[in-house]
Amino acid sequence: MEEELTVDQLAAKVGMTVRNVRAYAGRGLIAPPRLVGRTGYYGPDHVARLTLVRELLDKGYTLAAVERMMSELPDGELALGVFETLVNPWNPAEPEELDELQLAERAGVPHDPAVIARIVELGIAERLPDGRLRIPNPDLLRTGLEVIKLGVPMQAIFEMLPKLFAQADAVAKTYVELFRSTVWRDFTKAGMPADGWPEIQRTLEGIIPLAGQALVAAFREAMAREIEQVAYEELGLTPGNLPSTG
Repeated sequence: MEEELTVDQLAAKVGMTVRNVRAYAGRGLIAPPRLVGRTGYYGPDHVARLTLVRELLDKGYTLAAVERMMSELPDGELALGVFETLVNPWNPAEPEELDELQLAERAGVPHDPAVIARIVELGIAERLPDGRLRIPNPDLLRTGLEVIKLGVPMQAIFEMLPKLFAQADAVAKTYVELFRSTVWRDFTKAGMPADGWPEIQRTLEGIIPLAGQALVAAFREAMAREIEQVAYEELGLTPGNLPSTG
């Protein structure tokens, strides 16, 4: 038989209080338990759904929004699998924690509280209660530091980043709308059948990395065109007069 838990064991397993578990059950976010006398027993489906509730709330969704989403998702493991695919598409590097002096040393620049404040404002770092910094996306920070080491002024990077974030958001929206207007729309028109959820998850798992590969390929081509054009302008040459690199 599948493992069954009492309400206390369930709460401990999903990292909630018993009071919250009962409150969410009262709102219909999980199915009623299997009763044996006056004791309720909960199974893997309850664990999966409550884990999903906790994950959504931790992401900043309101309880009302969670209720709406949960009413449209399948039960248990399927819902959790689809959600994890959506929020963790590339298994990003684990967040890092360091203090201000360590960050300045890594960047190779003097410590400047104004610079730290700007980094926090841009969302590259988050201030922890103990004063240290949490870096949610170490890869982004690492890339920025490498650009600084190449000689690009830090202020120029700060001015460029909001534009970069906006462009990344636009590309992401393009791909999400592509999925939404095709695969997802067909799935919802079919009544969101339970046996169709695994295929939805497989599609998401495939389309996310492919979108990244397509973006990189398009970016390389666009970057080559822009560099060539700027070279013509800066050197005062026409394309036919540019020295050959071959």
